[in-house]
Amino acid sequence: MHRTRSLLLACLAIFSSLTLTTPSAHSVDLTIPPSADEHGAMSSQPVGLDGLSLPPDYALELDAVQIDNADLWDRIRKGFAIPDLNNPLVATHTTWYSARPDYLLRISQRGSRYLFHVVQELEKRQMPTEIALLPFIESAFNPQAFSSAKAAGMWQFIPSTGRDYNLKQNAFRDERRDVLASTSAALTYLQKLYGMFGDWQLALAAYNWGEGSVSRVIAKAGAAGRGTDFNSLSAYMPSETRNYYPKLQAVKNIIATPAQYGIKLPTVDNQPYFVSVKKTRDIDVKLAAQLAELTMEEFKALNPQFNRPVITGSPSTQILLPQSNAEKFTENLSKWTKALSSWTAHKVTAARERIENIAAKFKTTPEVIREANAIPPNMHPKAGSTVLVPKPPSAPDKDIGQEVADNAMLAVEPDEPPRKKIMIKVSKRDTVDTIAKRYKVKVTEIRHWNEMKNDKLTPGQSLRLEIHQPKKSKSREKTEKPAEKQRPAHGASEHKRAQR
Repeated sequence: MHRTRSLLLACLAIFSSLTLTTPSAHSVDLTIPPSADEHGAMSSQPVGLDGLSLPPDYALELDAVQIDNADLWDRIRKGFAIPDLNNPLVATHTTWYSARPDYLLRISQRGSRYLFHVVQELEKRQMPTEIALLPFIESAFNPQAFSSAKAAGMWQFIPSTGRDYNLKQNAFRDERRDVLASTSAALTYLQKLYGMFGDWQLALAAYNWGEGSVSRVIAKAGAAGRGTDFNSLSAYMPSETRNYYPKLQAVKNIIATPAQYGIKLPTVDNQPYFVSVKKTRDIDVKLAAQLAELTMEEFKALNPQFNRPVITGSPSTQILLPQSNAEKFTENLSKWTKALSSWTAHKVTAARERIENIAAKFKTTPEVIREANAIPPNMHPKAGSTVLVPKPPSAPDKDIGQEVADNAMLAVEPDEPPRKKIMIKVSKRDTVDTIAKRYKVKVTEIRHWNEMKNDKLTPGQSLRLEIHQPKKSKSREKTEKPAEKQRPAHGASEHKRAQR
């Protein structure tokens, strides 16, 4: 999946003016270098890695080329800069990880897609490269990881912190899972924490526990005449945070000297695993993977932020592809003559617009709507939600607008059971409020059913009501069915993470 020597030499020729010895990396846009046309004029037509023209709305970006062939692990080791922590918890976790070489191998192989980019970003910011190992602890390098605290992605951002760091979270994408955006946000957050505490161990503790919590225990320890380093403060920390940095130190110990622990790390090349392809038009996820000649599993591993079967285009939209597949993608795209996207967006405006009605309107089935929008059975979208629906044949080239995509939210609620229509007589003491409470309906519903202009009632007046039918008793069913034994949840995460 990596570049061949000839591709590397070609890239080096293009960028011969770059200083490649500096450890700080930057992104190079391959659409920028102009070329002369037959009249000697300079053209800005985008070109790909092989020099071929790209479609106008595409561009490839490549991390700075590395001319050495060193394994990336060596590069990480050279950037270690956080003082080592020594305590019994570090020893315990080092023993635990070193006794599970298959687990470390699996995580390392998964992380090999992302490590080069993370190390590049750390070096740009002159941050310790130990931080590149943090996803070992946070998510086992699984960008699809989701915790019980609703933390998502490789760096495990909870929704509020994600919003604080401009990670978009809408019906179409969740940038907490975006490899580039979440890495940038995580490193920015860690830099802020280091600026607060002046200590990377405490900054990482705050990343797990929150800066307010760490600030409070520093003040508490100081008032008690205790030290304010990680070991001194750990007695005040909850178990997860007390173990958090020791786990990172344990992984660091093994990466530093794997042979000492009988561990053989997989080779991770010291070169980019992927390039980014900018996209301003909508494209189906399946089609994007098909044009890139990638499996859906590999495509989603690099692009886990997309929540729906379509990637909505915009000037900031980009997809990540292995370098050789990016070339295949642009070549196959140039030959593609059909529509790129088969989906559009529908805004739910009615209070109880059923999926069956939406499906009929767009000439599809409720199952298609539910699957595309991950709507569970017996649930329907609330008013104000945006759902994905098949694109009408009359508008094959119409894309979902960027404003619609950026603000699209989906909220669901349970379907209501069928209601029974009845007529009642108003008594002397009845009011609209008392009737609504008695029959467990809303005042607004009573007004609507009876076309009432106000809440005034007359004794003896007839009112139409639509009441919920009582549920059938399940007592007989319970006696006839034996109790099932409780089983572990299916698909339990490989890396269990407690709430922060």
